Amino acid sequence: MVILMTNKEIRELSDEEILSKIEESKEELFNLRFQQATGSLEKPSRISELRKLVARMKTILRERELTK
Repeated sequence: MVILMTNKEIRELSDEEILSKIEESKEELFNLRFQQATGSLEKPSRISELRKLVARMKTILRERELTK
């Protein structure tokens, strides 16, 4: 389970660490969507939290890309 992180915490990670966190988040999102489809999802808000986290991480990676 990926823990929600602040922008400051994400910026302290290396590019490789951010990419691995994105992959973990996407796997968890897949599992949550599957749980939602079967009706066994306990915390539906977790899906939107993870989607926003992935977007933040991708944004920070893109910012780094543009400053190089």
